[in-house]
Amino acid sequence: MTLYAELHRHLGGSVVPRILWRYFDRAQSEVNSRFANYEAFEDFYTRPRNTLDEYLELHTLVESVQTAEALPYFVSRLMRGAYIFENLAYLELRFTPFLRTPEHLGQSDRIDAMAEIVEIVGRASRLSEYPITTSQILCMHSRLPYEVNRAIVDLAAAMPQYVCGIDLAGGDAHYADRLDEFIGLYDYARSLGLNTTGHLYETTEGCYPELLPYLMRIGHGIQIPLLHPELLPQLAAANQCLEVCPTTYLKTGTLESIQQLKVVFDRCFDAGVDIAICTDNAGLHNVRLPFEYESLLTHDVIGFEELQASQDAAFRHAFAWKHQQRPESMLSSMLRSTNSVA
Repeated sequence: MTLYAELHRHLGGSVVPRILWRYFDRAQSEVNSRFANYEAFEDFYTRPRNTLDEYLELHTLVESVQTAEALPYFVSRLMRGAYIFENLAYLELRFTPFLRTPEHLGQSDRIDAMAEIVEIVGRASRLSEYPITTSQILCMHSRLPYEVNRAIVDLAAAMPQYVCGIDLAGGDAHYADRLDEFIGLYDYARSLGLNTTGHLYETTEGCYPELLPYLMRIGHGIQIPLLHPELLPQLAAANQCLEVCPTTYLKTGTLESIQQLKVVFDRCFDAGVDIAICTDNAGLHNVRLPFEYESLLTHDVIGFEELQASQDAAFRHAFAWKHQQRPESMLSSMLRSTNSVA
């Protein structure tokens, strides 16, 4: 039975270590020669990093091999795992299509090649044996030039059959020098009727209130309840949802302990701000969505009622979810049974 919605998962970070290792092995990649065995590779791939920038460098390892030819392999394995092991009913995959185009091409030709990448991902993610509702969020990138990011917005608007929104990625600490440019791009996206989210308020260096009015959801956003709780009423009034990815903050050194998220959940629930619990990079973490739920529960960050509220919020804020209410979950049934017994 499929039960859950995942709103924040990167295509590059979705490949579990074993699948990636097998691909490198079959492709006779030089990557394999750098490690004595699979266990050494898995340790390198999944261990915590000191900073978000150091962590994001791992994406380049996967982006370089997610070519037009290889993407069906990676996406089909991703969908299989999401359906069988995570019980997903809905999945939004986000990525920067420009970074999957051939590097030897000029910028203009790479921009033209992005549409093929989006179509390949779209086709590969719609498999009859794994009936998950899927859509793509195309990521602008803080390290890409304006012309490329503008083309990404235009592509998102041109391919609604595969794309449900846009994002801004690349590390929120790098937005400051181009803030007006990114505001203009988001304003343009909204004028085209696009759904918007963005990596924002993930780190203490990535707090830009100027971008908040242009976002329908906020990628991470944990520094709002932690450092700027005065903004929470504004988020509640705008019906903005935080996409909270617990394991990420431990892997990037943003938080020292998962218990620090209790303040995030408590303040958001008190203020009426929705939270969707997400994985961000399930493969890179070797952690699937149900484990994120279990970890928050076992560390007393949230209770079962808060978990159910977050699960429901994920469907409610899903950009491409066509049904008015989520399937009834076993969790809901268990809660009602427990209450009736009590």
